[in-house]
Amino acid sequence: MSGKLRLAEGEAARTACARALLRTGVDEETGEALSQAVLAQRVGWCADLVAGMVAALIGEHWNTVDVQVLAAGVDAGGRRLPSHAWMALRRLGWAVAPPGGVRVNDRVVRMAQEQAGRALRSVKWRADVTAGVLAAWPADPRQRTPAEWDQVRSSIPGGEYLPSNVIKGRTRQAATFAKVNGRLPVDVFELEGVPRIGRMLLLAACDRQQATIERSDTDPAKALLRLQLPTRPDPRTYRDWTWVECPIRLPSTVPASAVLHLPALRITDGTVRADMAYTHAVPKARATGHTVAVGVDWGLNTLLSAGALRLGKDGRITALGAGGQFRAAGVLAKQHRLRRLSERLHAKADHYQRLLGGRPDEQLSAKHEVLAGEIRHVSARRSNLNDALAWAAARWTVDQAIAARASVIYLEDLRSMEAKGMGHSLNTRLSQQVRGKITDRMRHLAAEHGIAVVTVPAHNTSKHCPQCLTPLQHRKAPDRPTTPGWKWAICPNQSCRWQGDRDHGAWRRIAARGLTHQGKTVIDKTSGQMVIRSVVDELEAAAVVTPSSNASRWDRSKAGPTRHKPPRPAPRRRRAPSPTRPHSRAGKRPEGHAPTDRKLPRAAHRHQSVNTTSTPTTTGHRPRGAALGAGFHLHAHATPPRWETIPETQSDSGSLS
Repeated sequence: MSGKLRLAEGEAARTACARALLRTGVDEETGEALSQAVLAQRVGWCADLVAGMVAALIGEHWNTVDVQVLAAGVDAGGRRLPSHAWMALRRLGWAVAPPGGVRVNDRVVRMAQEQAGRALRSVKWRADVTAGVLAAWPADPRQRTPAEWDQVRSSIPGGEYLPSNVIKGRTRQAATFAKVNGRLPVDVFELEGVPRIGRMLLLAACDRQQATIERSDTDPAKALLRLQLPTRPDPRTYRDWTWVECPIRLPSTVPASAVLHLPALRITDGTVRADMAYTHAVPKARATGHTVAVGVDWGLNTLLSAGALRLGKDGRITALGAGGQFRAAGVLAKQHRLRRLSERLHAKADHYQRLLGGRPDEQLSAKHEVLAGEIRHVSARRSNLNDALAWAAARWTVDQAIAARASVIYLEDLRSMEAKGMGHSLNTRLSQQVRGKITDRMRHLAAEHGIAVVTVPAHNTSKHCPQCLTPLQHRKAPDRPTTPGWKWAICPNQSCRWQGDRDHGAWRRIAARGLTHQGKTVIDKTSGQMVIRSVVDELEAAAVVTPSSNASRWDRSKAGPTRHKPPRPAPRRRRAPSPTRPHSRAGKRPEGHAPTDRKLPRAAHRHQSVNTTSTPTTTGHRPRGAALGAGFHLHAHATPPRWETIPETQSDSGSLS
């Protein structure tokens, strides 16, 4: 299927990607059927030729001057560079050729130039961030002063909106380089080195002389990919290239009316995988004019808490139901177990590396190779688990929005979250949650239904009452109103007296803030995403609330740079072990107890009436692919979406922000 997609009024073109496998092929010249192994071998030969040219091209232009020239967007004559990377490189005169004696057509060179051009364009942002960090190097890399923070942000283009953890990560990377080499790096090219070249074929840079793709007229779930592949690893003439037909079984997520594009081919575990791009029409998401919204809060004990609010014509905001929760304590516990295992394997592999010290030792080398393979295996398991969790959480959130007939999802912006003051174990867990992946998957799934995903500032969303903006008293449980904690929240205002789960109050604040200030939704120039940025200062100036003397002292706000806190008093010395208490934990863990992390908080309090069954596969309004995934019914529990009409309950006033 080819041609442009025709859009009706109120529709937008959306390009997505699906993954398919190339299991077999047919050589058109000989009529021979190619097995999966033979097809992967021939694709691998072509990918090796492309990777060699990409490495030569990147190695030649991996420097500040050439990257700046490419990022400037104009050539020597002042003409604007094309958007396609291979065309831009050819306009600049950056040519590349295959090794001597090897014959390839011009389209194979295009794929190499496209891959190299994308890598050189993507490094520009990292180069600017690294240059700004090095130009404003602090006196103490471990702790910047407020003046040093202002200086480093002013030295980075767009640094005022850059998350602080990105700057800290680059600072740690440069400090490690300085510790090893005795000096700071000159730029990002010295800091990172030449990137690793992936074995792939970007067929999007080719035309019909190298590859074509057509959809079946009888079965929309099938497509035929034709491409030229070499018959030997070092083709000497054009006769060593033949056309190969590869039937593709499209995933069910590809609509029948979608326009297919040439895929990118990768080789993984002896199989050829095709990243299939396609374009289809979806309802156009709008930035303003929303009346029903879903607010989503990132929780500490529950991964996601969400609920719907409605904005009335009189400006009054009402809550639709009590909201829901997506709890993944079992999945996260498995993820943290794999993380601890990976840390131990890395420590052991580093110890073997130090023992080797560059000298040959077959026994230690064999052990080091075994550990390296185990590390790769554990890393793949962690990556797959994170992907499955991200898709499940995003699918649940979009289902909630569809059930409430919401046109927007307001999500708190936690890019600058810094997990501190909660203990080493909980800090690590919060820092390694897959928030970025969940947000990306959420935008991907919501776009199919024309639902906008907007990030809003998370400042004080958990600190203030969702009804009167009074600072809340955070307590351990509803039946323990005098025990300080962070799970339960009670409003000290006598005229309000709202109380509930901390996360449930937060999603109400988030949704109400988005509905109230939806007119200030802007499109981020770098990412193209909808965000609300300029409301925090106005909220602080407008919401003049008398602070309560009984407000919780240890409120753990989840946005912005962590304020400097006075040092904690020295802990009391533990009591010496007694002969009558042989298992006393004084300085050392008792024998026989394995080191374990602190227990995760319970997903929901016993006094809450929250449905903890997995999301049902309801027909009708339920989108395809809405199941949580294999195995998740044992480890993830979510409040199912309510497809029937939800009665309204008065909750928030129009002045809520």
